[in-house]
Amino acid sequence: MTGSENHDSKSKASQCCQPPNQLVNLDIRSSKDSDIAYRETHFILGKIRSAIGDIPLIDTKLNFADRLDSWKARWGIRRMSFHIEPRLYAIGNPTETSPVFVTANYKMSFDRLRSQLDGIDGWILVLDTKGINVWCAASKGTFGTDEIVHRVEITGLRKIVTHNRLIVPQLGATGVSAHLVKQLSGFRVVYGPVRARDIKAFLQSGMKATPEMRRVTFKFPERIALIPVDVVGSLKYAIPASICFFFLSGLGSGLYSLDRVASYGIINAAIPLAAALVGAILPPALLPWLPGRAFSIKGAWTGILLLLGIFLLVRQRPDAFSSWLSLAGWFFLIPAATSFIGMNFTGSSTYTSLSGVKKEMRVAVPAQITGAAVGLGLWVTGLFV
Repeated sequence: MTGSENHDSKSKASQCCQPPNQLVNLDIRSSKDSDIAYRETHFILGKIRSAIGDIPLIDTKLNFADRLDSWKARWGIRRMSFHIEPRLYAIGNPTETSPVFVTANYKMSFDRLRSQLDGIDGWILVLDTKGINVWCAASKGTFGTDEIVHRVEITGLRKIVTHNRLIVPQLGATGVSAHLVKQLSGFRVVYGPVRARDIKAFLQSGMKATPEMRRVTFKFPERIALIPVDVVGSLKYAIPASICFFFLSGLGSGLYSLDRVASYGIINAAIPLAAALVGAILPPALLPWLPGRAFSIKGAWTGILLLLGIFLLVRQRPDAFSSWLSLAGWFFLIPAATSFIGMNFTGSSTYTSLSGVKKEMRVAVPAQITGAAVGLGLWVTGLFV
């Protein structure tokens, strides 16, 4: 609910007639007494009474709960519900001339921004991106022109600030038409730096970004930070597959044999898990060094690395597999699986475009399905020869 729904026109007029430095009247109260409903409110210090109603005042320091939530989101735990209410928030002791920062309602995006605004008086306009980060939401259209214009209108931002600038993260630029935002809302879009840590330097330079502030990087630490959620996502499918291969190892000529399960079940169950981990970990970690341009090819190469390990195992234990056909089946199944998992990393990278991904999938997915089908056929056939 916006403050404009709680104040009549007379009270608004009296607020707007105050001197400029009193437009925002600090009235910090405990968030426990607030009538604003949030899923999580530990980052709210209280609220500020303004011309259009109460605005939550938020903490710029992340606590243990914030860091724990981010860690869980990295591992895919409650990731799809990791969001806050889209609305206007306050930091420090803002006035009508304080800057307005725009971000997504994905909690990690919100946390990254507010943690870099310590000591700054300002406003944070949180858009409804359906709990998706700025970059992904921009490509999906939820962080875009229409939502900015809509959020400016329903928050009553024009009654809060006297300037007409919105500092929009550069990674959201693909979804924002600056001239339409200006035309429809009266606010001018100023693109901020790529990284939140550069915001203070950006403000100190008069909102002028250096080339380094505009440059998107994808270095090793940035890539490996994305690995945990891919590992969890891959294991959701690999664990059931592993269980199936374990019990199917008992099939063969004659009756179902538990002895065959004991002999071959563990290795056949371990391989899908290993393929899931290799496919989720190695493409991000070794991205610049893996051969090929397509992510599906890079993922396939990591599967070949796993096959080299299996080859060394067979040299030490020739009886590790029930037959050479079953072993040959893995030589098709593993690269198909790691290729598919590696291809999924395109959504996290800075190198790909939507059209490029679609073009790659038209070639890669049929090849992956064919490889998996051939491999599975060889593996099952090998159980009976």
